[in-house]
Amino acid sequence: MAFDTLTIHQLVKELNDKLSGGRIEKVHQPEKDEIILIFKTYTDTYRLVISANAAQPRMHLTSIQKENPKKAPMFCMLLRKHLQTGRLIGISRIEYERIIRIDIDSYDELGDLTRKYLFCEIMGRHSNIILTTADFKIIDSIKHIDFSISSKRQVLPGLSYTTPPAQDKTPILSENIPADIFDFSKEGITPDKVIMNSVSGICPLAAREAVSKAIGKNCDCSLLTQSMKDKIIDEVRKIKNYPIKPCIIIDNTTGKIIEFSIFEIKQYSSAASIIYYDNLNELLDVFFKDRDSYERMKQKSSDLVHLLNTNIDRISKKISILKKTVDEAKNKDMYKIKGDLLTANIYKIKQGEKNVILENYYDEALSDISIDLNPSFTPSQNAQRYYKLYQKAKNAEIEAAKQFEAAFDDLQYLESTLVLTQNAQSESDLNAIRNELSELGYMKRKSVNKKQKLQNTSKPYHYISSDGFDIYVGKNNTQNDYLTLKYANSQDIWFHTKKIHGSHTIIKLGVNKEVPDSTIKEAAILAAYYSKGRDSSNVPVDYTTVKNVRKPNGAKPGMVIYDNYNTIYVTPTLPDLKKIN
Repeated sequence: MAFDTLTIHQLVKELNDKLSGGRIEKVHQPEKDEIILIFKTYTDTYRLVISANAAQPRMHLTSIQKENPKKAPMFCMLLRKHLQTGRLIGISRIEYERIIRIDIDSYDELGDLTRKYLFCEIMGRHSNIILTTADFKIIDSIKHIDFSISSKRQVLPGLSYTTPPAQDKTPILSENIPADIFDFSKEGITPDKVIMNSVSGICPLAAREAVSKAIGKNCDCSLLTQSMKDKIIDEVRKIKNYPIKPCIIIDNTTGKIIEFSIFEIKQYSSAASIIYYDNLNELLDVFFKDRDSYERMKQKSSDLVHLLNTNIDRISKKISILKKTVDEAKNKDMYKIKGDLLTANIYKIKQGEKNVILENYYDEALSDISIDLNPSFTPSQNAQRYYKLYQKAKNAEIEAAKQFEAAFDDLQYLESTLVLTQNAQSESDLNAIRNELSELGYMKRKSVNKKQKLQNTSKPYHYISSDGFDIYVGKNNTQNDYLTLKYANSQDIWFHTKKIHGSHTIIKLGVNKEVPDSTIKEAAILAAYYSKGRDSSNVPVDYTTVKNVRKPNGAKPGMVIYDNYNTIYVTPTLPDLKKIN
């Protein structure tokens, strides 16, 4: 369920109950389009996240703490100046809009008490966070909208704040929703689409639920009787009065979250499971935890993914060319045979001939062979030409074989780095990969001082197994080398997905050398989860003691060979283990 009017209406109620009278202790801006307001009330401390991200716009209380930039952005500094230590007066919803207004009283530089409004517009790609004065003059916004972006509404410092143009639809929270706004006459359209086209402030999930409750299932409007149409319209009018039961819908086949809702959803029947929550804020925090992290990391890693894919394509083409060169060189011996035959029969060949047929004494059957000649060459020069072609093909084969091996190693390294980039969970993880690629010359090296280098240090994932063993997982190839070749002892247990790019995983044995099967399985699941096989099932994971793992001379970071191993098959799901880092 998107942040429609119904969701925002309930959210405002909950936020007022929790935050009323609270003071803003701190303001953070962990992302370029997201702020965190930390409220201190008489009883508790709350973190309010407000995001204007085009893919995941939202506002709710959160328990998640994000890594903040070392230097606060300008909008964050401005909010600190105007809002920090300010008292929350109230939170309200702009009528019939997906806009929430936060009223805050704070003291200005002269010590005068002033009112400020923080408008949170949750409208997809048009989402924004705007700070205004009491007379609605825009102080600043997290996104500036000028004439080049919109000719209808500009959002710039100094301008008056105005709400977006209203939709030509009847709001879902209206006292009266007339029947004549619903046009069921169009063919090839379903009732839920009719509802969406007629009523504003309602999301597709709610529209489908209304249809499901009214007539059982969606169908083409041409199949509707008048009685069915009346039932659908009546159900739409009831939506605003549905009992509040915040829930998340999970697909029973894939186990993935489908959607969330503020009221009970029954349209999926046995195809989905429903998990209920005590309040909407708790639900939203769970729902957006992984989604937002995935979207953010996807955006932040886009440059790395593009760089890696470009290099992978380039090296793949190079490997294809080298393969072709090697294949062509397989016929090199024929050049030598032709050179030998021309030399042996040089007295038979006349200058100016374009072709000569000679007996091939290299063939047991002594069959004839046709040899093309260059008429401008002497017989001796023609023989030498074939010897040169032979030597050229022989040298090309040797060089192509060397380059093929190096190119294949490069390809393996880049593909493994791509997997690690896609599995990265923080900006420091990505920075570590950037540093590694810079060291190897794949991208320009950026000057980083020692302080920044220490701040950006990325550490391996550290889990505690259900049996109390330490499990470490590398976040990049440099860490993979460190874990396997330096940090691990010879008797520690090493894991890696079989013939699938992924992270090195280590079980540190410590004093206890007897590792239970449960810990072996948990480490294997982690190795599979942090690999290219994350979305697969029955992923093979090899494991052996570290003493059986070796790094070939000159191999790229993360590249190792191993023997004397066992294999376990697991389905990658992040296990419920204690995570230290």
